[in-house]
Amino acid sequence: MATTQHYIWASGHFILLLSAFRYFLAWITFKSVSAWWYKCAFSGALVSYAIVCQKSLGSPQPNPAYIRRALLDENVQYFILAFFWWTSKPIAIALIPYAIFSLFHALTFTRTTLMPQFLPPGPPATAGGPPTPHRFQKKLQVWVKANYDPAMKVVAYTELVILVRVVIGALLLQNSLLSPIVYAHFMRQRWYQSSFTREAVAVSTARIENTINQQGNPTLSGIWGQAKGLIARWGGSSIAPAPPAGAARR
Repeated sequence: MATTQHYIWASGHFILLLSAFRYFLAWITFKSVSAWWYKCAFSGALVSYAIVCQKSLGSPQPNPAYIRRALLDENVQYFILAFFWWTSKPIAIALIPYAIFSLFHALTFTRTTLMPQFLPPGPPATAGGPPTPHRFQKKLQVWVKANYDPAMKVVAYTELVILVRVVIGALLLQNSLLSPIVYAHFMRQRWYQSSFTREAVAVSTARIENTINQQGNPTLSGIWGQAKGLIARWGGSSIAPAPPAGAARR
């Protein structure tokens, strides 16, 4: 039985999806759109992530152990990042990872909580057994399961593109100088906690190196080698990987 808190959590995801859709629709059609939709989308994210963080970590405690555990939690990291985006100048692509997460949560909530209230259950699988879910629920479950990993790969690559976007944006004064610093730290955490991120980094690095090698430019190769070395030293500093997140993540 879904609780009020569960409905509020789901409402945050639905608000994020609807607001992001409205913002993206205007963005891709080159029409002006109020930043209100951008902030509304991340407001939905903040509501949903706050509930998940509270459920996984409990009430905030002013002690180093709790703070460290919180900072290593993926949901807390996405909550902090959502708050940063909420307070910053809109960057449309920043909504994509959150929208993808919310899509899967909204679909799962629809299947497990909303559909059973309107759709009749199917016949029991065995004589005298419990009724089975409606066929629409089964189809939705199959779709979610089949598309989850590909969607997480899209998230990982999109987050790399966002990093490039905020770095270039800082150089061109299109976003704050703080944005690449905050986001680089976030991506450092993702490297340790997400196999999808590590795969995206490995594939992207291989493609960059292949392109540089084809150019045959020793100066460019040297710059890339130095940059990769600096990134590796910065990202390889001591940090404890977070424990596997539970089913209620994000």
